[in-house]
Amino acid sequence: MSRWMARIGMVLCVGVLTLASSAGAQAPKGTPPASPPGAPTHEQTQPLDVSVRVDPQQVRIGDPFTYHVVLTHPKDHRYELAVPKETGDFEFLDQTRQRQDGADSATTTFAVRMSAFALGTVQVPALAFDVATPEGPRQYSLPGRQIEVTSTLPPEAEGQGADLFDIQPPQEVPIRSWRLVLALLGALAAGLLAWALIRWWRNRPKHVFVPPPLPLDVRTRKALDTLKTENLPARGLVKDHYFRLSEIVRGYLGERYGFEALECTSSELMSSLRRLAPPGLPEDKLMRFVSESDMVKYARADATPESCRDALLFGYELVDKTYVPPQPIQAPDNAAAPRVQ
Repeated sequence: MSRWMARIGMVLCVGVLTLASSAGAQAPKGTPPASPPGAPTHEQTQPLDVSVRVDPQQVRIGDPFTYHVVLTHPKDHRYELAVPKETGDFEFLDQTRQRQDGADSATTTFAVRMSAFALGTVQVPALAFDVATPEGPRQYSLPGRQIEVTSTLPPEAEGQGADLFDIQPPQEVPIRSWRLVLALLGALAAGLLAWALIRWWRNRPKHVFVPPPLPLDVRTRKALDTLKTENLPARGLVKDHYFRLSEIVRGYLGERYGFEALECTSSELMSSLRRLAPPGLPEDKLMRFVSESDMVKYARADATPESCRDALLFGYELVDKTYVPPQPIQAPDNAAAPRVQ
């Protein structure tokens, strides 16, 4: 009786093992592989669509190629490439990631640069992606595609006797001494440095006394006197006369009231002066002078000798009416009187 019970138990064990093996053989193709020991276990997920492209399809050994992966997935999923640690005959160089959201889904594009170091048709390592979902972290594994790796030698190299050679053992290489050349270069550099120092010493800047600038009104009147002495209208240079006079007047106004009068247009010049509202400024005459100068300089209008003379006199009048000499600095009342020795 015990012998029959042992046989029945053995038959049941064989049946259970057979059912387990058949269930494992009928598992769907998308079933994820078992995780390595010690790795965190996450459920697998699948994107909505996968597109893979290798650029170029044929690459020389050691040259980089780009592995393009385009994943279409729900918008609330985020795919991140886990950098592979073991790549076999491949070297992982770098990666780029771009995401573009659509109306109902999102597209994440990865560009992985790698290089291969095995000849023939080789399989790119599988890429693992960490997926963040509302339900928790997931994983997705993308099987690698094949790529053709060729040699760096031309096709006729083997027939001509050329081939790849193994690493040679260390050999003794004689090295020439550059001490004499370095000594000559050092002497040349020292000579050039000495020549530069002597040249600098001879041409060093001397202390030159620069007299203080003349007051603004004196400088402006001197410029007007020079223009008057040249008598440009009598020589047919009416346009040059107004150009010079306009620069003198604008330079005086800009320095007197502190703005860039030479860079202003006529309207900007008058607007700046109206905002400043300087006392004593003959605004009507200045406006008439500016308009007349623009007509002669830019519209090629004619100007009589009397107009040129009146414009020059206006320059003197403008300085007389607007320039105020600076007040002398007064010593405080409680200042100590100088001691007489």
